[in-house]
Amino acid sequence: MKTSQIEFTGSLGVTLSERLDEPENNTRAFALFSHCFTCSKDLPVVRRISKVLTEHGFAVLRFDFSGLGQSEGDFADSNFSTNVADLLCAADWLSRNYQSPKLMIGHSLGGAAVLAAAVKVDSVKAVATIAAPSEPGHITAMFANQADEVRRAGKADVNIAGRTFEISQQFIDDVEQFSLLEQVTLLRRALLIFHSPQDVIVSIDHAASIFKAAKHPKSFVSIDGADHMLSNRADTEFVADVLGTWSLRYSVAVEDDAGNT
Repeated sequence: MKTSQIEFTGSLGVTLSERLDEPENNTRAFALFSHCFTCSKDLPVVRRISKVLTEHGFAVLRFDFSGLGQSEGDFADSNFSTNVADLLCAADWLSRNYQSPKLMIGHSLGGAAVLAAAVKVDSVKAVATIAAPSEPGHITAMFANQADEVRRAGKADVNIAGRTFEISQQFIDDVEQFSLLEQVTLLRRALLIFHSPQDVIVSIDHAASIFKAAKHPKSFVSIDGADHMLSNRADTEFVADVLGTWSLRYSVAVEDDAGNT
């Protein structure tokens, strides 16, 4: 695949860093990938899935949310709603510079974000989630022992997976008030849900709730034995291969300059 380093302006008015992975030959369709909470576009699971999707003919746009990775901004100013808005900015950037996305993919909280964003992107024909929570408020369990400090002070440094992030009260308010399942009932796009029965970060019950709320066509694939981050390369490649094959059903080939497909 060929990769381009690009930038665009996000919902908070700051510059977000993105990478566009494209197939060596003709592109069938464009996809948008949303990374997990406090992660980045360069996480191994994101890079590996993007690579396999390019082998299936998809161009994949992956970017860092505000205050993460190589993007500008203060993480404490962001929340779930701004992540959804950033995805809409990314979809708009693709439509203006290449082609509107047909596929949206999200991992963990990024999966919840694409479920909410896809409702507002008319071009999207299919959505895939990997280990996504059915409600954004679930994420506060990752710093439950420090949530009271955030509420008391308005913001506080919390430890998440060995790294320190400043979390604000507005972030907690936003995720706790956002009703994702209401958005899922409005999705009306083809949906593919990946989840591991052994996921100890986001239980498989969340996948069941999303599946129940969604309208057909919808599918569920169990990633038996996988952890939340899909740290085993074989699990990532399995997800990517299934996703790539499934997505072909909802993609439309992009015409080249000569009118060929």
